[in-house]
Amino acid sequence: MAKQTIFGRISSLVRANINQIIDDAEDPQLMLDQLVRDYSNNIADAKSAIAQTIGNLRLLEQDNEEDVRAAQEWGQKAGNASSAADKYRAEGKTAEADKFDNLAKIAIGKQIAAEQEVKDNAAPLATQNEQVEKLKQGLAGMEQKLEELRAKRNSLVARAKTAEAQSKVNDAIGTIDITDPTSDLARFEEKVRREEAKVIGQQELQASSLDAQFESLEDVGRDAEVEARLAALKSGGPTTA
Repeated sequence: MAKQTIFGRISSLVRANINQIIDDAEDPQLMLDQLVRDYSNNIADAKSAIAQTIGNLRLLEQDNEEDVRAAQEWGQKAGNASSAADKYRAEGKTAEADKFDNLAKIAIGKQIAAEQEVKDNAAPLATQNEQVEKLKQGLAGMEQKLEELRAKRNSLVARAKTAEAQSKVNDAIGTIDITDPTSDLARFEEKVRREEAKVIGQQELQASSLDAQFESLEDVGRDAEVEARLAALKSGGPTTA
């Protein structure tokens, strides 16, 4: 259940549409600040839970390694006991031989039990490793989303400060004394600047298309000059501009 909760939390946070959240918020900056705190807290919780999951996996792996070693050791003991039994039996010591054969059987039984443990652990180990990898990927997605949130918040704060500064400038302009003879000049100058700014904006918007147009005009200009010089040549006039 804990693992499912972690998966659900990571999945929902990574899928969060930050732009939509900003659009729906009455105060986007406060909302982003809260989101950053929420993400940071959830990332901390997720890291703790994932660390525990990884720890449990490592313990399971250690137990499995112990079972592998136990199976090998009991197999070795069974072989040693069987060899001893064969030796005593060859010497006619039946009682000793039977004793070591029984020990070999006990060792083989323990070997089989350890091998079964290894076999039973195979599927859980594979599942646990897969879950850990998914959790790591989900955590990486959360951390990436947190960086995105922080970048958007910083951009929003900078824009808000710029807008506030511009508002103060506009308020200052509005308080200019209308009886001041320089006020009309200042207003006219501001109007000219706005027109100039508009022209600059239009030029920037048309820049890409104008470049292509000017390239074609250069070709047309060269053709026109050739035609003009040819006409001048036929009329006996000069052939240079």
